Amino acid sequence: MSELPKTFDPAELESRWYQHWEANGLFRPERDGADPWTLVNPPPNVTGSLHIGHALDNTLQDILVRHARLKGKDARWVVGTDHAGIATQMVVERQMNLKQQKRTDFTREEFVAKVWEWKEESGGEITQQLRRLGCSMDWSEERFTMDEGFSKAVLKVFVELHRQKLLYRDKRLVNWDPGLGTAISDLEVETKDVKGSFWHLKYPLADGSGFIEVATTRPETMLADMAVAVNAEDTRYTALVGKMVKLPITGRLIPIITDEHADPELGSGAVKITPGHDFNDFEVGRRAGIEARDMLNMLDAKARITQTSDGLIPAELLGIDRFEARKLVVARLKEEGFLIPHVDKDGEEHDAEPRTIATPFGDRSGDVIEPWLTDQWYVDAATLAKPAIEAVRSGATKIVPKSWEKTYFNWMENIQPWCVSRQLWWGHQIPAWFDADGTAYVAETEAEAQAQAGEGVALTRDPDVLDTWFSSALWPFATMGWPENPDPTLGGRYPNDVLISGFDILFFWDARMMMQGLHFMKAVPFKTLYLHGLVRAADGGKMSKSKGNVVNPLGLIDDYGADALRFFMAAMESQGRDIKMDEKRIEGYRNFATKLWNAARFAQSNGISASTTIEAPEANLAVNRWIIAETVATVQALDLALADLRFDEAANTIYQFVWSRFCDWYLELIKPVLQGEGAEGAEETRAVAGWVLDQILVMLHPFMPFITEELWSKMGPRDHELIVAKWPMADARALDPSAAQEIDWLIRLVSEIRAARTELNVPPGARLPIFVRDASAETTARLGRQDAALARLARVDQASGEVPAGGSLQIVVDEATFVVPLGDVVDIEAEKTRLAKAIAAAEKERDGLAGRLNNPSFVEKAKPEAVEKARADHAEKAAEAERLSAALARLG
Repeated sequence: MSELPKTFDPAELESRWYQHWEANGLFRPERDGADPWTLVNPPPNVTGSLHIGHALDNTLQDILVRHARLKGKDARWVVGTDHAGIATQMVVERQMNLKQQKRTDFTREEFVAKVWEWKEESGGEITQQLRRLGCSMDWSEERFTMDEGFSKAVLKVFVELHRQKLLYRDKRLVNWDPGLGTAISDLEVETKDVKGSFWHLKYPLADGSGFIEVATTRPETMLADMAVAVNAEDTRYTALVGKMVKLPITGRLIPIITDEHADPELGSGAVKITPGHDFNDFEVGRRAGIEARDMLNMLDAKARITQTSDGLIPAELLGIDRFEARKLVVARLKEEGFLIPHVDKDGEEHDAEPRTIATPFGDRSGDVIEPWLTDQWYVDAATLAKPAIEAVRSGATKIVPKSWEKTYFNWMENIQPWCVSRQLWWGHQIPAWFDADGTAYVAETEAEAQAQAGEGVALTRDPDVLDTWFSSALWPFATMGWPENPDPTLGGRYPNDVLISGFDILFFWDARMMMQGLHFMKAVPFKTLYLHGLVRAADGGKMSKSKGNVVNPLGLIDDYGADALRFFMAAMESQGRDIKMDEKRIEGYRNFATKLWNAARFAQSNGISASTTIEAPEANLAVNRWIIAETVATVQALDLALADLRFDEAANTIYQFVWSRFCDWYLELIKPVLQGEGAEGAEETRAVAGWVLDQILVMLHPFMPFITEELWSKMGPRDHELIVAKWPMADARALDPSAAQEIDWLIRLVSEIRAARTELNVPPGARLPIFVRDASAETTARLGRQDAALARLARVDQASGEVPAGGSLQIVVDEATFVVPLGDVVDIEAEKTRLAKAIAAAEKERDGLAGRLNNPSFVEKAKPEAVEKARADHAEKAAEAERLSAALARLG
């Protein structure tokens, strides 16, 4: 046994133990014949650094993988990073800009080589940070979404999907980022409310009989309008349907059509339709029979005005940025009398109506995103979604919390084609080659594509790369050696046991893994999908750099230790609900770790050391039989909570057992035994206490791996580290109802006496006599057995005979009444007066808060946090009044 230092220092032992675990291969120990258990880590961006969301996600995963390892499973936690096409290319281009270089100064091959160079030197910082969090990942098998084996899988999937006509090239609208010059996914679009304008325009009828009014927040897009839509039920426009409108500026003739998109209740009820530059309009155009190839495009890749195919945009507008063009278009519409002025509440006219507009921005470039008509590669997601929908309906994959199933089904049943191409240089280049006529030949190699095209046909490879979500959708099986490994279960590693993910990537990653896994592996990629919530700021708001409320988990680890942060994450994770950041609670869990540390030091100083048995030792004393039963009950509760993925319940279970049952009660109850105060059974007690402490360290290890491993190593000689120990057995034979009843009775009695002493201001050091009335034979026997504990913990001495005259406090526990004469220790009358005043004050505050809460105006109009606080304060004051009234009643 190595003596523990007085002070618990997380930083020193965290670094030491992690290096030891990793260097000795303890994250994936060899276990012949053990059942495989697999979990894959959502691969963070290679450019990333640990944020609070990562800390939550990875803590929950580590709890499960450490628990599985302790249960004897061949637990493997697959780790790796995503090549993060846009993010990585931006990082490298910024570095080049510092040297006055641009990407286009180099060939594609030279630029990609520079990115690989950056990746080797600077990429993967987050993997070091995951180590600081204590993540027990299988680093020996670390993967990268562009490593050789993974890249082979990506190419094979693309080619196979194309061969099966589930992947094709099409002209559709995409989210186009003009700053980056590429299509981006919905997840990379950040919508912000921006102060803008709403312009009302006159579109003259071609026959000169009048005009139709439309409104828009983007007047420049009228340069590519192709129709005006009205609702078929809108009788105002019945006579106009089918007529032509002559557009201002371009002179283009466009039809008035009917479509459900036009809402008679909104504005004039007529809507301008620009199918090449608006997602809703695109669908309207298709319903009207306009093919995508015929839709007009008025912007180039940099969002500058370009000529439409009909050549009707005036030359002076060509080449101008979209926002500059907006000003010129509005000015010309006004000049030509096609702008309807907005009249404000004061009767003044303005060119436009002020509006707050939800505007899409690229989350990396910061540019306004433009819906843009372009040729891209698409996956037939609707076909791939059908088996994935059925897998959840049948229970082959269980979504936890179940409430997310409705969202999953709604999205999957209405899924749109998935755009998988990106206009970047860094990433998996699309395995397609074009001939001079634009025919695409898709193959895993250029030689195969050439064979398809025929000898002598000149081919040019598609310069685009694949969306990173396409490659990461293969993560559960491509990391296991597919397609080289012919075993359909990949050695029992597929499907994975569980996937833990933030709900925000349910569609972008989780659902796509379901689609690809079922299609290529003919089985779900994971048996359970657990979706956790977001970590929010203390006030419940979303964390953002602009608000300055982003919390750095590495700073929290510096301040409180990784164990405290991990425990906070687990204790606050309540099946998908968002977590409010609360540094005080993290500090509280650091105190919890210190309490455990001090308990181990107490054990050492009293001859308690590592247990030599997995099974509970023999015990005769009630207190030892009780703690053994409490330990077994805790194991049972912990097993159930972890099986149900109730992380908060699991954390609370072990916390309450360690803090309350073991530290606060058991260690106090056994002090008289250990210190020879007339009790027998010291050796038995040391054996039991050592066994219970061992069980605690094992149960707590998944949550707080560092402190538990350190204490395990210091409590005595071991033949293995804690990380590979055996999970406790939930042996129901160890449950002992009689011992549990006796110690629970003792705890209730001591707690009642302590509470009464505190409420009545009895000096802590005062020893008082205690008399018992109406005690049963069982209570009398318990008082005899627990005399030393009662005297030590409640500072009362058992007395017999008549109760002395004067004030006394009375406590009822079960059938017996316990009387504690106060003598001269307390001024009874003064105490009654003090309690009465305190009761009145508490009741006044309670009733005042009740009045506010019963006022509908307050509940409906006040901020939710203010109402929540008022409810908490009311409950607190009500409980205080009740407690003080009970104390007053005890004085008689």
